[in-house]
Amino acid sequence: MKASDLFEKCLEAEGVERIFGVPGEENADLMISLVDSSIRFVLCRHEQAAAFMADAYGRLTGKAGVCLSTLGPGATNLVTGLADANMDRSPVVAIIGQGSTRRLHKESHQNMDAIAMMRPVSKWAQSVTTAENITEVVRKAFKVAEEEKPGVTVIELPEDVAKQSIDDRPMRATKIRRPAADHKAVAAAARLIGEARRPIILAGNGAIRKRAATQLRRLAHKTGIGVVNTFMGKGAVAMGDPHCLFTMGLGSGDYNNLAFDDADLVISCGYDLVEYAPKAWNRRNADDKKIIHIDFRSAEVDRDYQPDVEIVSDLADALWQLNEELNRIHADALPLFDIGDRRALRDTMLNDFAAEKDDASVPFKPQRVLWEVRQFMRPEDILLSDVGAHKMWVARYYQCEDPNTCLISNGFCSMGFALPGSIGAKMAFPDRRVLSISGDAGFLMNVQDLETAVRHQLNVVAMIWLDGEYGLIKWKQQVGFEGRHSDLQFNNPDFAALADAFGAWGREVTGPNDIAPALEEAFSQPGPALIAVPVDYAENMKLTERLGSVQVPI
Repeated sequence: MKASDLFEKCLEAEGVERIFGVPGEENADLMISLVDSSIRFVLCRHEQAAAFMADAYGRLTGKAGVCLSTLGPGATNLVTGLADANMDRSPVVAIIGQGSTRRLHKESHQNMDAIAMMRPVSKWAQSVTTAENITEVVRKAFKVAEEEKPGVTVIELPEDVAKQSIDDRPMRATKIRRPAADHKAVAAAARLIGEARRPIILAGNGAIRKRAATQLRRLAHKTGIGVVNTFMGKGAVAMGDPHCLFTMGLGSGDYNNLAFDDADLVISCGYDLVEYAPKAWNRRNADDKKIIHIDFRSAEVDRDYQPDVEIVSDLADALWQLNEELNRIHADALPLFDIGDRRALRDTMLNDFAAEKDDASVPFKPQRVLWEVRQFMRPEDILLSDVGAHKMWVARYYQCEDPNTCLISNGFCSMGFALPGSIGAKMAFPDRRVLSISGDAGFLMNVQDLETAVRHQLNVVAMIWLDGEYGLIKWKQQVGFEGRHSDLQFNNPDFAALADAFGAWGREVTGPNDIAPALEEAFSQPGPALIAVPVDYAENMKLTERLGSVQVPI
């Protein structure tokens, strides 16, 4: 068969159902092979958006999302989306076109070393140099992308290789068991927990993958230890659970930072340092504060994160073994701690979340908007946050019952993620409500793929917070330079008219009680919908002043 046909059959063998992308002439053979396949090609309007779609799709399903571009500018356009997926631990396989191998050794049209460019933003990147390598390269790309910790792999398929003739068949995709935890490390961790007086659990991105959240919840209930999650660990413990102490990451000044200041033991589960620097929560790095690191990989070396015990294995298995060891050595003494001791902290934060829920001012306070959104969205629905000042408010005020119901880019932190990401999320879970929240700056970075949502009649709802500035940069500058900031203002289009121009539904809310009705109407549309909400970002500095030592991470 033709090599491009074999490549397509390898994708089918990996269970690929969708590919997001923008093709070019160099991958025409593969595109024609896909026409007669079971794989649905989702034609996008920009390669970066295609990568964001694959990012969200892979993060939500656990199976690698797939995106495609041509060579040269197509490949460079993918880079930001791929870097975002890689640092946020989303399994993604990118397929990029390339010119004929007969001209790659010399100066030629759109010729560049794309694989070298992709290596810093991926786990593995490889060009297919002969049709005989296709089956191995595709199998390895999916294996590496999906194994812990997941991330991005890149396959380059030159146009002349795609035309070669080959007699071969796809390799079989096999499941791999991750290593079990070392029993000595588990015993040492259980001993530290038994000796602790004021322990706390830090749940990171890994805690919501591979069924780890179930075992984490068991550990919290078994021990009576409260759990604080990072931006990307939302839903690891349900927001209604007394053991949930909500989200940490708004600098180092929030109430739950105080619990870390006071802790003599921190149990980190699936925590990536890219999410939230240790120096922000380990502010009093005293000798008597112990750290247990439980993750798929050993701990990164950081002067503010020096674990006393490391359990390096499948996270769910490690937590299961730890639960069993605690059962064995403490028997009828469980739980070891009274979660009621954390009630004051939890109640303080709950009251804080609700303090502005009835505020009638317009422009809207961020707290009021997110109260309305949380009341409207069901536990299983999916919210995606773009990057900007709104992200900090979403992280603090939008809490979750289930894992993977709030996607925040907090590793690479790419603006423009939320709208295309919502398209990938809706294709992964068509029966759930999918809402993206973007700033007016971030939304316009990938607005072109609103047409993709219209064309596919996807009822994704984009909420756009209007302030006419790069709000997060302004906040950061105000904190760092005694209230001063550079010129960060810009003009906006009429977003309702913009939606109409794309063939979507759109509205700007203007009254204090308009948010919930607008959400209801938006989610009743046959296709995508936009809701523009003017927000009062004077609340940014008020929050900084109220919490004392908030530092704003970009």
